Amino acid sequence: MGNAIHTPAKDFFTVINERQSTRKYDPNVSISKEELREIIELAGKAPSAWNLQHWHFVIIHGKEAQQRLYPIAYHQQQIVDASAVIAVLGDLEANRNTDAVYDPLVNEGVMSTEIKERIAQQIEAAYKNKEYVRDAAFSNASLAAMQLMLAATAKGWATCPIGGFNAEQFKQEFHISDRYIPVMLITIGKSIAPARRTTRLPIEAITTWVER
Repeated sequence: MGNAIHTPAKDFFTVINERQSTRKYDPNVSISKEELREIIELAGKAPSAWNLQHWHFVIIHGKEAQQRLYPIAYHQQQIVDASAVIAVLGDLEANRNTDAVYDPLVNEGVMSTEIKERIAQQIEAAYKNKEYVRDAAFSNASLAAMQLMLAATAKGWATCPIGGFNAEQFKQEFHISDRYIPVMLITIGKSIAPARRTTRLPIEAITTWVER
């Protein structure tokens, strides 16, 4: 396998403008576990409701593992040619993270026990609404997914978000708990062809101004 690529850090606006959905990768370029960990760590700094961090990442790293995913993702060649594929899952039971998120703040004296308990009650009330639970899993995991792609771009890697895969087959093949719901796959690797040209709607078509 080829060596991982290393690119000097880019400024934010360069990253925004350079990020594209790349579908053709050099199958001979590898990415290290260390670099994947760095990218995942940056993705995990995304915002989330109550800071519950409603995401989980399944890192499919290695051609044998990627071949297992290949038919589940409808035989898209990028699945096996990419250096890795990251499955972004939404956490349907993110309320179970409450103590892990807030107890350290209480222990450090940053937050009172009373405030923590008040927040915990708000969270448990929200998690009685099944529609909210699913929506929160998708919306918050998607924030982390976008941050992951931007972090990868800043490090010189190409990515592509993929919604075309069989979620139930994915869960069965990779033994995913019912706690999690697959949101998207993200391929990551070195591009060998320009991304498909895209256009963006004019800002007038995507904005509504309310000024009074």
